[in-house]
Amino acid sequence: MSEKTTSDKMLGVLGGMGPLASAQFMLRLTLLTPAARDQDHIPAVLWSDPRVPDRTKGKLSGGADPLPWLLRGVRGLRQAGCGAIAIPCNTAHGWYEEMAAEGVPILHIVDAAAAELHKVAPRGTIGVMGTAATLAMRLYQDRLEQQGWTCITPTDAEMAGLVSPAIASVKANRVAEAYAPLATVVTSLAERGATAVVLGCTEIPLGIQAGPYATLGVPLVDTIDALALAAIAWARS
Repeated sequence: MSEKTTSDKMLGVLGGMGPLASAQFMLRLTLLTPAARDQDHIPAVLWSDPRVPDRTKGKLSGGADPLPWLLRGVRGLRQAGCGAIAIPCNTAHGWYEEMAAEGVPILHIVDAAAAELHKVAPRGTIGVMGTAATLAMRLYQDRLEQQGWTCITPTDAEMAGLVSPAIASVKANRVAEAYAPLATVVTSLAERGATAVVLGCTEIPLGIQAGPYATLGVPLVDTIDALALAAIAWARS
């Protein structure tokens, strides 16, 4: 086997939103990379800064602006020599254009999810779960509907009573508590006609995977895995 590494490209990972999701991204990036030895893996720099202000509050309720913190991370990764950046936080993509203007390509998590969605539900109605801000900004709905899918989302009551509390549980390291409410919403979306469900918040796959998610009976698109696969494709291109 050649001693050349898999990639001479350095991947930047803008993380900390939340820290567990970032750690899971690094784990999945490693496990999904075809490799037989250390040198076959992708060089990466993780910038995990949990001090970034809450993205949902910043968009919906006048909270502190996370953009200066996001740009600080992007600039730090650029200075570290990263050739592209992956952001394992869906809501942070509400500031995608401002971050991309810093000159480092950013792998868009919605495009990564769409690539995986094509494999399990190439057309029709799909469910989209995420933070209240991700759904309010229509980060997924607009981008996916342009590609031909019809998107349905949790009801306001499901968001307030199930999805948002489950996301908070994962962020508080109470991952097991998140499964039941998230599974309830997945089932609800499937009953409303969703042929697949996109887990459009990187805390949601962690919560779903804490229980018997394979029994839910509908394909799930894990946006952590999708972004990791996009990063691998970039590194090997």
